[in-house]
Amino acid sequence: MSLAIFDLDNTLLSIDSDHAWGEFLLEQGAVDPVAYREANDRFLADYEAGTLDIHAFLEVALKPLAENSPEQLAAWHQQFMASKIEPHILPKGEELVARHRSRGDTLLIVTATNRFITGPIAERLGVDDLIAVEPEVVEGRYTGKVSGTPSYREGKVQRLEEWLVDKELTLDDAWFYSDSHNDLPLLEIVEHPVAVDPDDTLRQAAKERGWRIISLRD
Repeated sequence: MSLAIFDLDNTLLSIDSDHAWGEFLLEQGAVDPVAYREANDRFLADYEAGTLDIHAFLEVALKPLAENSPEQLAAWHQQFMASKIEPHILPKGEELVARHRSRGDTLLIVTATNRFITGPIAERLGVDDLIAVEPEVVEGRYTGKVSGTPSYREGKVQRLEEWLVDKELTLDDAWFYSDSHNDLPLLEIVEHPVAVDPDDTLRQAAKERGWRIISLRD
């Protein structure tokens, strides 16, 4: 039995769920239509370029969670799953997860997107274990702040190491599937790194290191 780790956005999904949630909020009229759209697009571009200030991003991204009731957020998320996520779940991604499941592997999604957005997506994909950015909750409401280390770049490695200790597991024979050069720190520590429809930087790194390159979109 091995550990099979999956990135989520643009790996098992054909979109970035964080950016899609921002677009959804804009459609609902829940955020400033000019300032929020500009920030949402800019932060996505920064992420793709590898220059994202994760704390500046989360200050903006988590604010709508604090500004709305849990009931409103839950209702919105149901709509979001149906309209924005379900059409973008990659069938070959589901097949990949199923193959590892059939082998008895432990399945884990590690994502830089927050748990509010990704928890229901992981559940839909049948993956019980999730490492995600943890929005702080106080007395049943989001505060707009982050709890703990954001699972981004080296933060993914730190959070994974903490998770492994908690679960009494190791990275022996572990797999990690990702599309992004932002995940190089984690890809470099597993026995089976796999670049999935990779960005140009990751594709080049994978070729240089002899890593497997696959597509879940063909």
